[in-house]
Amino acid sequence: MELRDLTRAEEEVMQILWEIEPTFVKDILEYFPEPKPAYNTVSTIVRILEQKGFVGHKAFGKTHQYHSLVSKEQYKSFATGKLMESYFANSVEEMFSFFVREKKIDMKEADEILKMIEQMKKK
Repeated sequence: MELRDLTRAEEEVMQILWEIEPTFVKDILEYFPEPKPAYNTVSTIVRILEQKGFVGHKAFGKTHQYHSLVSKEQYKSFATGKLMESYFANSVEEMFSFFVREKKIDMKEADEILKMIEQMKKK
């Protein structure tokens, strides 16, 4: 299955689902901060996620218990790849320098990254 982009609302629901799955719409709703969206809104988003192949369900009469079909790691890999391709010309160096310039990475984190690179070179 080829992954597709999610809207911000769909991603928000998936983040909750990954945390508490398997679960019901009413439980997903509980994890939203105030003001909470309407039950029908969350239910619609979950059904859209199901159509996109991200979510499956088990029926209990009229109630459905939902679970992810795409892991958080799978989507993270997809989203990171898309970010790299779209904004950094597939260059880790360009992305790293952007985060340093924007002060999204401090010196301690930069040192940790350099240590990881050195470990990779040794392997």
